[in-house]
Amino acid sequence: MTKTIAIIGSGFSSLAASCYLAQQGNKVTIYEKNLTIGGRARQFKKDGFTFDIGPSWYWMPDVFERFFQDFDKKPSDYYELIKLNPAYRVYFGINDFISIYDNLEEIKAVFEEIEKGSSKQLEKFINQAKSNYSIAIKDLIYRPGVSPLELITKKTVLKLNQFFNNVSSDIRKKFKNERLIQILEFPVLFLGAKPAKTPSFYNFMNYADFGLGTWHPKTGMFDVIRGIEKLALELGVTIKTNSSIEKIIVENRTATGIIVNGKTIKADIILSGADYQHTETLLEKEHQVYSQKYWESRIFAPSSLLFFIGFNKKIENISHHALFFDVDFNQHAADIYDNPKWPEAPLFYANFPSKTDQTAAPDGMETGFFLIPLAPGIEDNETLREAYFEKIITRFEQLTQQEIRNNIIFKESFCKNDFEADYNAYKGNAYGMANTLLQTAFLRPKLKSKKVRNLYFTGQLTVPGPGVPPALISGKLAAELIQKSLRS
Repeated sequence: MTKTIAIIGSGFSSLAASCYLAQQGNKVTIYEKNLTIGGRARQFKKDGFTFDIGPSWYWMPDVFERFFQDFDKKPSDYYELIKLNPAYRVYFGINDFISIYDNLEEIKAVFEEIEKGSSKQLEKFINQAKSNYSIAIKDLIYRPGVSPLELITKKTVLKLNQFFNNVSSDIRKKFKNERLIQILEFPVLFLGAKPAKTPSFYNFMNYADFGLGTWHPKTGMFDVIRGIEKLALELGVTIKTNSSIEKIIVENRTATGIIVNGKTIKADIILSGADYQHTETLLEKEHQVYSQKYWESRIFAPSSLLFFIGFNKKIENISHHALFFDVDFNQHAADIYDNPKWPEAPLFYANFPSKTDQTAAPDGMETGFFLIPLAPGIEDNETLREAYFEKIITRFEQLTQQEIRNNIIFKESFCKNDFEADYNAYKGNAYGMANTLLQTAFLRPKLKSKKVRNLYFTGQLTVPGPGVPPALISGKLAAELIQKSLRS
């Protein structure tokens, strides 16, 4: 029987869920508060320059392939992928960087040159990470977080100790060079927590990095949003932008509709891909599952200060993706998680998509995206933003040995206040809730409301967690729960 389903938000998880729900024959409509779709993965264009506002790393290509395969499609039916080589560079000093290549053999050679014997250790470490990746993808990550029993399989029992050890300690047992350690700790930052607080099992992210490689959709991550949007439309989904949700209507403990721009829209099922905490504020207090105290007790992934910059020349001595670890890695992490404050000396990330995609900038020019991870809930104002831009642009010029400050055509910033305004993000978080031991799987906020029938959630604050591939999976899991309820 066809049901009317209203989906709040148009990020990766919402778009993915819409496809699965429409495939089952339901009448699905997405309501997006902003003028364009994509949520955190929106696109920004100015004066011939194109930017991905949010995600810019395409990892775990097998998850994207599995998503499209569910509809008898392939990613290549909707967008073209380019494998980056080098995948990225990590800068430690003036013209002092380590390049991570697109194959493990070259990466092993780089490690061995820096630390004798480390290539063999790396091969063992990545083999273990590959095993964990296989278990995560085949046995764990596609489970809905309903019961702790989901984590117990023949394979996971053998790796039980890895849920109680942490990534940082495991890496430091195998490697001594601090630069190599930081490179290996970097991938789990995508999960939103310090490596010392992330269960060892999550080293599968190192296989995602060194084993599966870093890819780039031909004209940016928004290609993927456009691709899933096209699939959704082919399946009959309706998408309405500039549609702000003001309330979720509940009658007899059952969600029956939403109020959009002052208009009541009836629906049999409500699925929210918007920020989970914000979504519950659309309900009367008696229908909210998680209290303010609960949200305040959670460990959130960082917010970010972003800069979108158009340069009137090509930038030298730089790769498509670049990480700047020339300052104290641990101190910056402490400034995010232990004693939240603006870091005195921030690590930062730079992305120059026009190195790969010539259409991202006018001829002879460069598109630049800079990111500083910050504690969520931190003070945000223009004075601080400008001060931190000066910090990182000065270091960028020193580390890459070039002057670029006078070649800036324009500069736009985006920070905690914007995450709150544009995405209703709790404390202005950029990546959702961290995947710590006590915030993993069934310990995360649930996909299905415990208090309101026919109300569901998807996205980075629920299972499986932060990141684009998990967002796709979250959409599938939510859709499967809905489909199960409709059959019962």
